[in-house]
Amino acid sequence: MKRTALTFAMIAVMLIAASARADVKLSKVFGDHMVIQQCQEIRVFGTATAGEKITAELAGKTASATAGSDGKFRVNLPAMKADGKAHTLTVKGKNTVTIKDVLLGEVWICSGQSNMEWTMGGTLNPKEEIAAATNSQIRLFDVPGHIQGPTPLTDPRGSWRVCSPASVARFSAVGYFFGRSLQKELKVPIGLVGTNWGGTRIEPWTPIVGFNKVPQLKDYIESVNSIDPSTPIGKAKHEKYLASVEDWLTKARTNLKAGKSFPGGPPTLRLSPKGGATYIYNGMVNALTPMSVRGAIWYQGESNAGDGLRYEYLKEALVKGWRSTFENDNLSFYWVQLANFQGENKNPAGGGWGPVREGQRRALRIPKTGMAVIIDIGAARNIHPKNKQDVGARLALWALAKDYGKKIVYSGPLYKSMKIEGDKIRISFDCVGGGLITAKKEGLAPAKATPGAKLTHFAIQAADKQWHWADAKIDGDTVVVSAKGVSKPKHVRFGYQSNPVGINLYNTEGLPASPFTTD
Repeated sequence: MKRTALTFAMIAVMLIAASARADVKLSKVFGDHMVIQQCQEIRVFGTATAGEKITAELAGKTASATAGSDGKFRVNLPAMKADGKAHTLTVKGKNTVTIKDVLLGEVWICSGQSNMEWTMGGTLNPKEEIAAATNSQIRLFDVPGHIQGPTPLTDPRGSWRVCSPASVARFSAVGYFFGRSLQKELKVPIGLVGTNWGGTRIEPWTPIVGFNKVPQLKDYIESVNSIDPSTPIGKAKHEKYLASVEDWLTKARTNLKAGKSFPGGPPTLRLSPKGGATYIYNGMVNALTPMSVRGAIWYQGESNAGDGLRYEYLKEALVKGWRSTFENDNLSFYWVQLANFQGENKNPAGGGWGPVREGQRRALRIPKTGMAVIIDIGAARNIHPKNKQDVGARLALWALAKDYGKKIVYSGPLYKSMKIEGDKIRISFDCVGGGLITAKKEGLAPAKATPGAKLTHFAIQAADKQWHWADAKIDGDTVVVSAKGVSKPKHVRFGYQSNPVGINLYNTEGLPASPFTTD
């Protein structure tokens, strides 16, 4: 153990010596063809010689800072508006770094598991979409590889590329379609930063500060602390582990002298926290901070489906954690509610993915957040539905309305409240737009109204807590729900199955209502 400690000490001395003569180096989030967030403080950061004065210049604006004892620096340039011009970012210390073709515009992070990572080749009409993706006003930065671990990394590894058929082909399809919608409406440059990993849970994407902000998740804090040797509990765990290793070595030596076999393998130390908490954030997000961005879009939840309603708090930790590390309390955060998937469930009580979708819906209580509902564009046998165009477009509606002041209907009906009226329950909604209708969605075509069709997938709970399929009727901007034989209803559920086949409540703008439960 002493040798190991000595080795680490030598490495540390070498690193310090190297930093003492280091050139000015910008984080790789700064590169040719990048987009810098407009109308926000511009944070320029990297490494240099400790104590070195660093000056940054962009579009005639200049600011300076001094590198700290660790060699890190950050220069804060004043906010600037998009002007349609290509600029040069110049950063000077003992050497000069020049970043060319820099645009001022809107920057968004695109993150999540496989449905966000899914590239353009897996979408509807992939050849046509890729061929038409030439747009110099959209720039793409993709964090490469899948990296995780207990130590926060500071190098994001990627590079900026101008949007073209070649560069977009391997980029997030949802991210691209989101950015395309924004660029078309806003007429300003759009920068998209992709950082994704298929099959991952939400906890690894969440920094420890996020868990600290949600009391319901203290078990994750305890788990992370239990493996951190800088905390009392972590130190005790490591000391106990080292003691067990010494015991094993003693027995091994005794057995060896006596000509006996080794006493099994050496002890192991579990170094992964619950749910892998913080590990992917450390490897794939931390290095992006504290760059200035408008917000993030997020498509994830399949791997957390078993967490059900608790996903509300997991989402809260993610949002609050990123807002803290990106140093932006106003960071917009819009996610995708899980699509319909798997076989049809005939049980009116629902189940499967119903609870996790409800957790996603309830997380809308967090300020400056939104949710794209896609319960109408999934597939029973494909967890990666190919219609990513509507996913990106529906996310963009939230951003256009909430961030850019567009007077549009940005969501389908969202559950607001319930009122028991005798043997019926009246459901009120937000986001009814021009009114409630029944409709049907097929492919990329807009949802088509189906006048006279019966509302589907409403269930009602009786006094004995049993659920029954219900009749539901649109009454103005509300839906009235009842069931034969249920005289004292308690609650209502809508689309509370993994795959509510034929779900058909929409607003006149063609956006589907979110599944919900009132209990």
